[in-house]
Amino acid sequence: MSDPYSQLPKYYTKLSEVLPDGFVVSRRIIDPIILIERSELGITARLAGRRLVKGKEEIYPAPSNFHNWVLDKTIVRPLPNDTVDVFSQMFGPKDNNLISYTDVRRHLELENSDIELRLSQNTLASGSATAAEYPDEISIEGLMAKLYPYQAKGVKWMWEVSKTEGGLILADEMGLGKTLQIIALLLLEVPKTSSPALIICPTSLIVNWVREIEKFAPSLTVLVHRGAERTGIYKGLQETNIVITTYDTMVNDISIFSAFEWSWVVCDEAQAIKNPHSIRRQSVATIPRNHTIPMTGTPVENSLVDLWSLADFAVPGILGSLSEFEARYPDGIDTAKEISEIVEPLMLKRRVADVAGDLPPRIDIDIPLEMENELVSHYNAVREATLKKYPVAGALVATLQLQLVCSHPWLRQEDESDEEGEDAVIDPAPGLPLMNAKMDRARSLIGEAFSGERKVIVFAMFNRMGGLLREACQDLPSAYWGAINGSTPSSERQSIIDTFSSHKGPAILVLNPKAAGAGLNITAATVVIHLTPVWNPALEAQASARAYRRGQELPVTIYRLFYEDTIERVMLDRSTWKNAMGNEITPTLVRDKGDLEQALLIQPRKQ
Repeated sequence: MSDPYSQLPKYYTKLSEVLPDGFVVSRRIIDPIILIERSELGITARLAGRRLVKGKEEIYPAPSNFHNWVLDKTIVRPLPNDTVDVFSQMFGPKDNNLISYTDVRRHLELENSDIELRLSQNTLASGSATAAEYPDEISIEGLMAKLYPYQAKGVKWMWEVSKTEGGLILADEMGLGKTLQIIALLLLEVPKTSSPALIICPTSLIVNWVREIEKFAPSLTVLVHRGAERTGIYKGLQETNIVITTYDTMVNDISIFSAFEWSWVVCDEAQAIKNPHSIRRQSVATIPRNHTIPMTGTPVENSLVDLWSLADFAVPGILGSLSEFEARYPDGIDTAKEISEIVEPLMLKRRVADVAGDLPPRIDIDIPLEMENELVSHYNAVREATLKKYPVAGALVATLQLQLVCSHPWLRQEDESDEEGEDAVIDPAPGLPLMNAKMDRARSLIGEAFSGERKVIVFAMFNRMGGLLREACQDLPSAYWGAINGSTPSSERQSIIDTFSSHKGPAILVLNPKAAGAGLNITAATVVIHLTPVWNPALEAQASARAYRRGQELPVTIYRLFYEDTIERVMLDRSTWKNAMGNEITPTLVRDKGDLEQALLIQPRKQ
């Protein structure tokens, strides 16, 4: 039913001539206010008037934001003549009442706003709280996955916020499927080739992004832009729905990345741009874009400036200029709380514990990695040298040597009687640094877990990996580090686990899956990382069961890191086949001729 008063003049000075019988115009002008509320569609602003009646405030919404009067039963109460003009100057002409959160913050910062703002209780709610109010399901054409309820809510929230604010921060905890949520979001309105979506990530994550898109959104076209074959003109990027590149490539090719407007710019592992003075951060900010999403599970690592950098990239100006921010918000608990209240409505940050009811008890995530060019050369050289040195038993020996290279190129089998290389020594190789794709990804997962006060188990077949990993993570927050391998006396193992479990704060155990494959209960851990694949799936399953077993109250996220196009891919494929055949009793060292041949034939390609 239409509003019978919607056709009345918008200005009260003309109302006396056309008012229906029984209605009068008050001669007293009342104070205008703006009602700010949040709904499923976003934040709305609506003109209203206020007056005190016997000490009690009465509020009357205006028919629209273009009317300078309100209706109090049969009395038309006028607002000041310039009310509509002032509202338009504040928020622009708004037929649908929708405004941006940025506009709200801007006017809240003003000491003397032209019209008083009245905010509903949920207006400044965090993104996580707002997302929780959305439906449990969302229909997305072309998505080959069933979203968990919290993921459906997250996608819907990101869609609505991106339309009004232009940007947001996706800071869900590890294991909650940030990548899948982004893919689902892009399918809601498939980016045109003239304005594709740009995903910027560390080199180690490119393979994972490509695989996830191919798996969950096969209708989307993808172009990986990096290496010698990348295009030299911007039109070469406008031939696909999604372009994936690395941070370094983005910096090197910023002239073509900034040559046109992208529909989306998504930065994975966005802590890479937390330093506002870095070339990466300064370069990415110049890329024209409609929507922006930095993704990170650790929005603040070192100082509050980290958060300024991400928030200002997502929604420029939301925290003022960097100099204003640093002057107003020195690092501290109180200022951190104040900044959180400003940024959290633009941030989706949920923990596993928050959505545990939506999750299965165990989440398995495979993370394919791509070797750097120097490591590819080393890998191939080790294979050729081993086969030349051991022409008879070469295949069997070479597989172990290649496993060592994939684990870390500094590992070397010193004692040939150590057939599985568990006691391989560290021998730093010239031109091959400590950090590589696998170490970088492991460090990122551990760092994110530590920031969430979670406990981690890392499984590695080679005992020296624990020391290398700890060296790679030395700049992470303080945590308990423990290790159990074949040389750890049985009498000491339980005390190590007890210390790990009772430690207040983040902790990590680096375990050899053979030494920790049975009899250990480590339910304090909710993150498991398999750093080195094994030939026998039963051994890996037993290792994972140390955390995922009776007594575990939270979902356990299990990551398997492996290099694509290497022996590790063959090992995972073989493990999958054995599981499918129900052949979990196969001894660890049993590998048939096909395994060995495939392990030596497959080889990584240079980028």
